[in-house]
Amino acid sequence: MEHAFTKYHGLGNDFIFLEDLEGNLLPQGEQLARLLCDRHFGIGADGLVLIIRGEDRFTMRIFNADGSEAEMCGNAVRCMADYLLRQGLAEGPVLQISTLAGVKVIQAADGLYRVDMGEPDFSSHGGGPLRLTASGQEWLCHPVSMGNPHAVVFVDEVDAVNLAMWGPTLENHPVWPQKANIEFVQVLSRNRIKVRVWERGAGPTLACGTGACAAAVTSTRLGLTESPVQVELPGGGLTIEWKMGSHVFMSGPATRVFSGTVDLEALRSGR
Repeated sequence: MEHAFTKYHGLGNDFIFLEDLEGNLLPQGEQLARLLCDRHFGIGADGLVLIIRGEDRFTMRIFNADGSEAEMCGNAVRCMADYLLRQGLAEGPVLQISTLAGVKVIQAADGLYRVDMGEPDFSSHGGGPLRLTASGQEWLCHPVSMGNPHAVVFVDEVDAVNLAMWGPTLENHPVWPQKANIEFVQVLSRNRIKVRVWERGAGPTLACGTGACAAAVTSTRLGLTESPVQVELPGGGLTIEWKMGSHVFMSGPATRVFSGTVDLEALRSGR
């Protein structure tokens, strides 16, 4: 049976969107994500998003390429807002989307989407930084939750970090009960940082919305930057606004790539 899909990306962080209005595909989300996100044998993406209809608003359920489910994704929620508006499923310029990390309010303006990401949570592990030893090297990690777990690591030269080695090493460190997204951050100025991300369940990505928020709020909390913070990622830039004790606001684009149909049964059977 053919199922319609749409491919989106937020600064190169790419997703496959399927309308699953009644939630029938949700129990198969893990399997479908692994199959559809495969860049050789599927459509190819960092994640799969199922769009489910609720009583008051639509819900975003997102699965990483390895099949694990994420609580929230900043780039994906911007893309979903664009999808809902284009398809006439929601009215703008302000709309709400439910996620496992709560309801997100998105405002569309001038081709960009500004998302209320809620308040950051610094309370895990006593609220302070952790000195972790991995493969003989010590790292100072700053844990923060943006609805999903992050660890922010400040470095002098972010491009010099061996992301393929240290990303998974820190992601899977036993101190994180549910693993963690890892952000390596270089402070460029009072309002600009450069970030490379190793995403939990997806690996290196060109951008990560919650990761950009985690990096910006941590650097601001430490007095290294001040709002608004321009976050430079391999796929482009995001603007993060935050003041202590308030909500985080993320602004960035959402890009529709193409639409098509996929035979899910054929994909499952390998035909």
